[in-house]
Amino acid sequence: MRILAFETSCDETGIALVEGTKTPGGFLFETHKAALLSQAHLHAPYGGVYPTLAKREHEKNLPILFKDFEHETYNAIAVTQGPGLEPALWQGIEFAKKVATERGLPLFGINHMEAHLISSLVQEGRLEHTTLPILALLISGGHTEFVLMKEWFQYEVVGKTLDDAVGECFDKVARMLGLPYPGGPEISKLATQARETGLKDHPWQLPRPMLNSGTCDFSFSGLKTAALYALRDAGGIQTLSADKIAAFAAELEDAIAEVLVSKTRKALWDTEIKTFVIGGGVAANKYIREKLEALIKDEFPNVELRLPQLSITGDNAIMIAQAALARALSGKDNAADETLAAVGNLSIAS
Repeated sequence: MRILAFETSCDETGIALVEGTKTPGGFLFETHKAALLSQAHLHAPYGGVYPTLAKREHEKNLPILFKDFEHETYNAIAVTQGPGLEPALWQGIEFAKKVATERGLPLFGINHMEAHLISSLVQEGRLEHTTLPILALLISGGHTEFVLMKEWFQYEVVGKTLDDAVGECFDKVARMLGLPYPGGPEISKLATQARETGLKDHPWQLPRPMLNSGTCDFSFSGLKTAALYALRDAGGIQTLSADKIAAFAAELEDAIAEVLVSKTRKALWDTEIKTFVIGGGVAANKYIREKLEALIKDEFPNVELRLPQLSITGDNAIMIAQAALARALSGKDNAADETLAAVGNLSIAS
């Protein structure tokens, strides 16, 4: 089965043609063609994604990208329904509806976070021999949550952020430091530089929010505020050396990683799962990946860890296609109708 998928949940315009086959142990996916256009440089002056601009760019980019797919053969259409920025989501949905109607093909509405989860389980094009239950840590600019899957495509959120997502915290603090958007990779570069050059003596000490709350929930708004006050009390970034800024970036990344590891430990104890996976844009952070790998290796050796390929961690249409194919080939999904609508706060557990 071949699916043509569209992704427009935020500031990435993506289209992908993926073929899926059901195997005795799961699924085999082959990406025939994929295209992705980032708007990050357009949103950089705003320090984040500007919804009206994102909508306009998706409207412009979709027909351009689609020209390379319009003569391909596929059996169904899939599109991100949510969560995300509703103005952006609508552009993808309306375009997907048009293509599906013109070709007389079924249309699948896909949950963006489920797509992150499913695609992160895929190893070299294969989603096979995965032992349930599965715990996923989904970390991105808009989401930070633990999702438990005891049965395929049935989800329970067992922990989530009470305010800001981890990716938003990275981006906002990066802006305080005068770093370009998206800020997460820039913070990580400076943090790596600080550790490699041994910048251990620095005045920074940021909090580890909700570290001892006894729950699997997160909160990052306080960390963001603490970073603002710390920089203000130091006289502002204009008074700081490059080394001290790099050390600050390392302290922020340390604080976030420590919280993620601590909460993951708690979630693993509580759920007694067999497979652990991380997904979302922040899953590309090398330091966080290493810390979570060490946790599993040292304390949960019987848990299988699956880390997503770096190329699939950000928003893309390949993951939308893979989620749609996994559902369709399992007989777990029905095609949507013309009433398919964008849902900005769509829950993976709905």
